[in-house]
Amino acid sequence: MPRVHVSRSPGVLILFKRSASALVLAWLLAAPAVAQPSPGPQPLPMPPAIPQAQDAPYPGTLKLTVDATDLDRRIFRVKQTIPVEKAGPLTLLYPEWLPGKHAPRGELEKVSGLKITAGGKTLPWTRDVVRVFAYHVDVPQGAKEIQVEFEFLSATAPDQGRVVVTQEMLNLQWNSTAFYPAGWYTRQIPIEATVVLPEGWKFGVALDVASQNGSTTTFKPVSFETLADSPMFAGKYYRQVDLDPGGRSPVKLNVVADRADLLEMTDEQVQKHRNLVVQADRLFGARHFDRYDFLLSLTDRMGGIGLEHHRSSENGVEPEYFTDWGRMASERDLLPHEYTHSWNGKFRRGADAWTPDYATPMRNSLLWVYEGQTQYWGYMLSARSGLWTKDEALGALAGVAATYDYRVGREWRDTFDTTNDPVISARKPKGWLSWQRNEDYYSEGLLVWLDVDTLIRERTGGKKSLDDFAKAFFGIKDGAWTVETYQVEDVVAALNSVTPYDWAGFLKARLASADKAPLDGFTRGGYRLVFKDTPNGYLKGADALSKRTDLTYSIGLALNATGTITGVQWEGPAFKAGLTVSNQIISVNGEAYSGERIRDAVKATKGGAPLELIVKAGEKFKVVKIDWTGGLRYPHLERVAGTPDRLGDILTPRGK
Repeated sequence: MPRVHVSRSPGVLILFKRSASALVLAWLLAAPAVAQPSPGPQPLPMPPAIPQAQDAPYPGTLKLTVDATDLDRRIFRVKQTIPVEKAGPLTLLYPEWLPGKHAPRGELEKVSGLKITAGGKTLPWTRDVVRVFAYHVDVPQGAKEIQVEFEFLSATAPDQGRVVVTQEMLNLQWNSTAFYPAGWYTRQIPIEATVVLPEGWKFGVALDVASQNGSTTTFKPVSFETLADSPMFAGKYYRQVDLDPGGRSPVKLNVVADRADLLEMTDEQVQKHRNLVVQADRLFGARHFDRYDFLLSLTDRMGGIGLEHHRSSENGVEPEYFTDWGRMASERDLLPHEYTHSWNGKFRRGADAWTPDYATPMRNSLLWVYEGQTQYWGYMLSARSGLWTKDEALGALAGVAATYDYRVGREWRDTFDTTNDPVISARKPKGWLSWQRNEDYYSEGLLVWLDVDTLIRERTGGKKSLDDFAKAFFGIKDGAWTVETYQVEDVVAALNSVTPYDWAGFLKARLASADKAPLDGFTRGGYRLVFKDTPNGYLKGADALSKRTDLTYSIGLALNATGTITGVQWEGPAFKAGLTVSNQIISVNGEAYSGERIRDAVKATKGGAPLELIVKAGEKFKVVKIDWTGGLRYPHLERVAGTPDRLGDILTPRGK
């Protein structure tokens, strides 16, 4: 391009502008066209929606047969008959969102060999590409019912999930062995269940028997919702105990065990369990079941469990629960907790946690009531029934108080947010529990409700308590066992009916605050949290039972029997020394590791002794020096002289 000289003359300047424009125009005309930016991929439409559940009766009764006799392979073989009212598309659902688990925990991966037929002809099925717990099938003309067959391949090892079958016992959860048709509330779908058990086995279940032929038992039809809420424990070694002789509705303790001798129990032990039923009646003032069956496994072979149902509960404890009673204090609050759930969580349930079927996601915003207050009453009923002594109850509560006093994750995450943890974490182990937090709405919720109880007692001069709330909130509609939902405003209103106060502000400050652990209930209750160089009796027994060495409140770590670290306190001495979960302590001050040696070494730090460890981290070994001079520290509750013993009153059995 020739060089252009620009003159100051206006005419020349105009000419230049025109000439430049012409040059630019020529360049644009000569240049290739510029492509417009691509809009990128666009989403494909989602598949058709699954029919929404309707509150209308299902046309017909489903039939279900579960063959549970394959103990060697631990396989449940399932056959279902599902009536249909017309030809065309049908969606079958496998239970996904399970009540009591607060999350989508259906074990769909264990369903295999699915075959659907009608009139002897196999019907092709397709899984929904989005809602993978849904299966689509076309019902042929003239079909009145379809048949569904499959195997539920229960876990053969703990890394596959909870083991539910052994050579001595099994736990049949009907929700794992049944499909249901989409489009109806599960309470509107009738189903008749049959089970085939190994020869000679007996069972406990909150269902009424329609007929029995050898090892085959058929139960009276119930709704799909009730069936899913009525699991079975069955076993070779079985015992049933009446916990409410002559009562208005049967309450039974159904026990299965690894061995026959484990079923032996004393009259005193039986009486303490009967006291639980009495004390719950006096607390709530109503029953919301026509029968109640505690299902209790004494085993170290089948997986442990604690799961609530409206008219029963699944409970797993150490095999020697009865035969080594003195060592089992840390196991003895399980039945009170799950029994409380019949009122709190099953009869009364947070409105956003109730769903019409098992495909609708649950929301957990009120778990601090559902689980938190259940944890509270579970502890108090343990003491009131005599399953715990007062000292055992105080020792357990000291452990809770210390745990949350040291739960530094409160700096960034409030208690209310932990109600999301069942979905977020799915109860998987965590490396930094004290910082990440977990399902803290359980036991920190307990502390909040102790705070509420002692405040009511203080404000009313001991005339009212949280017991009054329990009667007003959970004791309504005696005899009914339909679900009554509630929202936070209902909780606040019930508290105000006991004694007027800014309960909404009170609860918000404790649940949605990152300030401090809610320990005021202890102070108001007449106790303070202190630390001593020996553990309280309850925590000593709990650590011995779990073969655990807990040094959380001294050097900030906990270890199992082999010296493998199972917990590290965030920003504690062990954390600052670079230790983490899964590291293994090999030696303590030059001697081979043992729980006793590391406790002795930590104790000696108070006198100035060093604490030097050899630690195995993966394939590496390292020498670690712990900077700590505080000795051993274990939590206790200490009575504050001259103050009302409100906590003692709370733990005291209720008279008629």
